[in-house]
Amino acid sequence: MASRKSSRGAGGSPSPGSKRESKHGGGKNGKKEGLSGSSFFTWFMVIALLGVWTSVAVVWFELVDYEEVLGKLGIYDADGDGDFDVEDAKVLLGLKERSVPAQPPSPDSEETIQPAEKSYVESEHKNADIELEEEIQSVLHEALHSQPGEKHEDVDESINDHWQAKEEIHGETFEAPTADDLLRELENEMPEAYETPDSVQKDADFLADDLGAVESEPYEAPVSYEYDMDVEKTVTDPEAPDDRVHGDYNEDHEPKHEKQAETEDADEIIEDFDTDKDLSVESKHTEDVVATEPEESEMPAQAEDYSNDDLVGKSEKETEQDKTEKAKKKKKPKLLNKFDKTIKAELDAAEKLRKKGKVEEALRAFEALVNQYPQSPRARYGKAQSEDDLAEKMRSNEMLQKAINTYDEVVSLPNVPSDLIKLSLKREADRQQFLGRMRGSLVTLQKLVQLFPGDTSFKNDLGVGYLLIGDNSNAKRVYEEVLSLAPNDGFAKVHYGFILKAENKIAESIPYLKEGLESGDPGTDDGRFYFHLGDALQRMGDKEAYRWYELGYQRGHFASVWQRSLYNVKGLKAQPWWTARETGYTELVKSLEKNWKLIRDEGLAVMDKKRSLFLPEDENLREKGDWSQFTLWQQGRKNENACKSVPKTCALLERFPEATGCRRGQIKYSIMHPGTHVWPHTGPTNCRLRMHLGLVIPKEGCRIRCAQENRTWEEGKVLIFDDSFEHEVWQDAGSYRLIFIVDVWHPELSAQQRRTLPAI
Repeated sequence: MASRKSSRGAGGSPSPGSKRESKHGGGKNGKKEGLSGSSFFTWFMVIALLGVWTSVAVVWFELVDYEEVLGKLGIYDADGDGDFDVEDAKVLLGLKERSVPAQPPSPDSEETIQPAEKSYVESEHKNADIELEEEIQSVLHEALHSQPGEKHEDVDESINDHWQAKEEIHGETFEAPTADDLLRELENEMPEAYETPDSVQKDADFLADDLGAVESEPYEAPVSYEYDMDVEKTVTDPEAPDDRVHGDYNEDHEPKHEKQAETEDADEIIEDFDTDKDLSVESKHTEDVVATEPEESEMPAQAEDYSNDDLVGKSEKETEQDKTEKAKKKKKPKLLNKFDKTIKAELDAAEKLRKKGKVEEALRAFEALVNQYPQSPRARYGKAQSEDDLAEKMRSNEMLQKAINTYDEVVSLPNVPSDLIKLSLKREADRQQFLGRMRGSLVTLQKLVQLFPGDTSFKNDLGVGYLLIGDNSNAKRVYEEVLSLAPNDGFAKVHYGFILKAENKIAESIPYLKEGLESGDPGTDDGRFYFHLGDALQRMGDKEAYRWYELGYQRGHFASVWQRSLYNVKGLKAQPWWTARETGYTELVKSLEKNWKLIRDEGLAVMDKKRSLFLPEDENLREKGDWSQFTLWQQGRKNENACKSVPKTCALLERFPEATGCRRGQIKYSIMHPGTHVWPHTGPTNCRLRMHLGLVIPKEGCRIRCAQENRTWEEGKVLIFDDSFEHEVWQDAGSYRLIFIVDVWHPELSAQQRRTLPAI
């Protein structure tokens, strides 16, 4: 390097040239001679060699970091061609539109990035983003000073390119959607109102009502009915024991104001309604299932997995194929008589308003048609439907009664198509049940059966009607008639099996319940039938019971194999046994344990009376023995007469609304005599916890099992368990056992939920 500088300073001749000449035997004077006499080609070669050696020297001595230079220039590669050139400068100066960004990395290169390296890659991109902005601002400051808007635009574009690259690194291209894109997707996903079938629309509306009912007061509807297969006796029998194995049948499970509208839509009414048994029963079952969910929504649905289901005779695929084949064979209903066909355009215009949800306008349109054409069955049916829809919208029983009357008027008109008669009477019966008018509904169903004696679906509905008023004998007769006409009718089988079990004909009920469930017929996939089949098998000592409980759990009817209550609010903590601290009701527990002798003494005084106020358990929960209860509160209502016998105990409890206000529970004394065994059973809901205060406890022989854990009572101590889990009791002591039962709201229920959940 020193020789190069000295030669350049002495004469300006490049040192490599001098060295080269000395090697060939030339001297200093020879260089000047070469200038004058050498050919152009010789000098071209000299210059070329000089360039080569200069390049070698630069690389050899690492005078320039090419990677750093190329890396910095690469940041300004705006047109995606892999280098920095004049076109890139034009883009950065705002003189040219940015071209399409570079293609994303190949999948192979993406896959090579290991999870541990992702955070490093992301941090590198963040640094690049910062450097990018700083470099652009420093390099282009003067050029863009007069165009501040363009500066921000270009920087934003460059940053967006880097975000896109970062998103692509993770294996898939996640392009952040714009607000317009999101809105467009939402619009595509939401069909217009008039394109939505009414059955789907009504289901959606009522589901919204169910989920939001805790924010609004229910409209005038009865609390529950006598025919309640899954819950305790209603408020009309306040002293009935609570621990039952869902021995009654209530088609609707929950109070009527929570019930879904029947799946009838305008498309079905005009074109696609199916009068055969399958859809008729299916529509009822759809309603029933929704009705099982109270306002806060009931049990958490589990993911269905039937891949290993060896209990159901028919596979799901076969059942679906059968339904599809049946649907193809069915004919469209005829809902227009000859006269209605002449005014079809006017009827369709009014119906279109109803389908769009313009209920008031639709009602006015149909009323005008009825006034103009009083003999038109279709116009009057449209009026009934509009009143029905308006009743739901207004939550008005008065309007619903108008709809019921109008449905009845349709049938009385001349020349009514049979399909329209079926629709009108079926809907009328359903709405009557909705209002709790079970006997009126029964009359309507009887009329249907008389008009269409060959339709077993109406007989099935009539059987349910009898069950709803507690007339099991007539229901049994109806289902025997159905099974004589259609021996493989699954709907009739599960209901007939249920009736046999209610008659304590346990062994006889099992094949009907099992075959009915295995049929896969509409209306059979119901948690009640899984419950009763499992219970019957348990009582026969058959361990197959838990296979059916498992299947019921898989199909979303039970929260778990052990927790088989049917009225459940989703998301509540679920465990068999609780501590006072876990419940948060420590003051109540302390008060009960502190005053246990007072509670005991008042209870013993009631037992000593000549006319015992303790009523025997009559819910078929006992395998054997003697078990009676004395109820003070039920469904959040105080039994004033009962409290007169134990005034101090009732006064003590008044301080604790979590117990006295629990409308899904009871407060009561329970006495169990030696030799008693209570079958495994579950309570009806997960919305409560149950406290047992020991009052008179024999030293040995009494125990309770909840789920898979056994415990015993102690005098003056409180046990707390969730009775929605399976539990069982044995009393093998030599004397009676007396406890005090206090139900409390589940601690995770909100105040709003406690006010609005229907009573059980």
